[in-house]
Amino acid sequence: MFKKAVEAKSHQRLSGADRKKLRRTVKDKFPRVSDSDLDALLPPKAEITVAKFPNRVLVYGVEGGFPMFFDVDGRGSEIFPTVYALWTVPELLPAFMLKGGEVSRFVIGGADLMFPGISVPPEGLPSFAAGEPWAVKVPGNPAPIAVGSTTMSSTEALKAGLRGKALRITHYYRDLLWQSVEGCYVPNAGFFEDAVFEDPASLSPPQNSDSTEDACETSNDQENNIKNIEEQSVDANELQADSSAALTTPNADENETATEITAGMSELKLPDSGSANDLNEQHNLSTEEIDLLLDKCLLQALHTTVKDKDLPIPGSTLWSNHVLPCRPSGVTLDIKKSSYKKLSKWLQAKSSSGLISVKEDKYKKEVMLLSVNRNHADYSSFKPEKRPVEKSDQPNVQSAKETRSSKTLEVAEIYKPSVHVNPIFSSVGADTGKLFSASEASEIVFKYIEKENLVKPTDKSMVVLDVVLCDALFKGAIKKGSTYPTEVHKKDIGPTFVSRMQPHHVVTRGNESVVRKGALKTIQLVTERRQGNKKVTKLSGMETFLIDAEALASELQKKFACSTTVGELPGKKGQEVLVQGGVIDDLAKHLIEQYGVPKRYIEVLDKTKK
Repeated sequence: MFKKAVEAKSHQRLSGADRKKLRRTVKDKFPRVSDSDLDALLPPKAEITVAKFPNRVLVYGVEGGFPMFFDVDGRGSEIFPTVYALWTVPELLPAFMLKGGEVSRFVIGGADLMFPGISVPPEGLPSFAAGEPWAVKVPGNPAPIAVGSTTMSSTEALKAGLRGKALRITHYYRDLLWQSVEGCYVPNAGFFEDAVFEDPASLSPPQNSDSTEDACETSNDQENNIKNIEEQSVDANELQADSSAALTTPNADENETATEITAGMSELKLPDSGSANDLNEQHNLSTEEIDLLLDKCLLQALHTTVKDKDLPIPGSTLWSNHVLPCRPSGVTLDIKKSSYKKLSKWLQAKSSSGLISVKEDKYKKEVMLLSVNRNHADYSSFKPEKRPVEKSDQPNVQSAKETRSSKTLEVAEIYKPSVHVNPIFSSVGADTGKLFSASEASEIVFKYIEKENLVKPTDKSMVVLDVVLCDALFKGAIKKGSTYPTEVHKKDIGPTFVSRMQPHHVVTRGNESVVRKGALKTIQLVTERRQGNKKVTKLSGMETFLIDAEALASELQKKFACSTTVGELPGKKGQEVLVQGGVIDDLAKHLIEQYGVPKRYIEVLDKTKK
């Protein structure tokens, strides 16, 4: 699951209610966990963060520390502990014991666990059901190396002769989840940078040191800060002959990496119960340090991302889109822990010093950044940091360009011949099953007029109607008792002929194109008042223009710094995006500029205006 590098969409702290919900979910999902174990995994006084990934996976962890749990579907039904959580509480999950250390190289290479690689105890195979979370251990070490879900029940496994796949591995030691979450980079700059491993059986986790810098010391410094536990070497000769078929074979790169890792697993130790709390204390900054960090991030933002042409901007937009991205990697910036306590007070303090100019918007109840004094002493003396672009970020830049190019929209109205006009198309040899534009349809009817020589000799602007053309234009449209016209002006022939055809439309966005029957439906934008005199803007009909509702909601949430939700359209097919606040004009402008939706296809209704 964590074999490929995927950047998290967002990182945020859990509220008190969400933390309680997570603890309840963990306690219900894992009956073995005790209250003390739960406090060790999710310390009550520590901040708990959640990282949201594009594939809906949620990763929970202690702020500034290791990930503890991950939710596969984002709904709490498939939640697993991480390897580090299992190192903190080894008995959190039941575990399969491998037949020997050699099998572990396949597991930490990304392969699923097969039944021939499992050591069955003398009392027999333990009982389990399909889909249960289980851990994987090596002989002689209580520290699990992987976690996954069972593919079949124990009864089915015995019937199959203990052959086939036993455990679908979802996370293993030193995969990409282990390497990097919340700025904790393990293999290259963390606990295992210079460690020399000797045997898989000696695998056990590191203990956190007293500071973030100490956490990145070499293995010699780690060994001075951790307790030794008894090691037990496992001879590779003990592995049975059928262990070669124990696991599905990973690809060449994964196999090489796994060999490098298991070539020498050294002394890594199980942490004590207080390590999670110690880790959280490492990243606590004093009030003065947070104030200095706020000022530094603001100056960095004013130099790099805040442009005069974009002003004025709301204070919340300044904070989320400019100040927070300038904070150091792995550091969480919380305005509540500063001496200002509130964003508005901090901005007003900076305004009092003359660095910026702010004003409170009486309608939005929010502080707006009006201007920046770029001649201020603090601004002039500050030297912005030049942050190098990492290679890993290049695909993201490319994908952003592709996303922008894919937003190019083309809309065309086309028409299909109906029973009324089919004789005209057949007469000139045109295909009645094709779709035509309005100009192409007009050419067809004038080709018929030229073929039948229906232009009035005395007045070239008039067309004399024969039976076929008269029926095509007026049959069924003229009331009973009324006489059919005998001649029509040329300028009325084309529009009348097109109106007798079946309307269709084709919408093209990038490489995706769709043809639908009927006229093109518009996008509906409606602003209403909800309980508490709050405004909400509803958007529907975006599917017509090949706009994904979930992606649009996520984009609007960042752009307007507000909450968005996606739901089914009441009583109709399609989805509806609800945006908190009265942003109807800005939303219409965003659809026109970013998605290329023509203005005539956007209907705006503000019900809050009298």
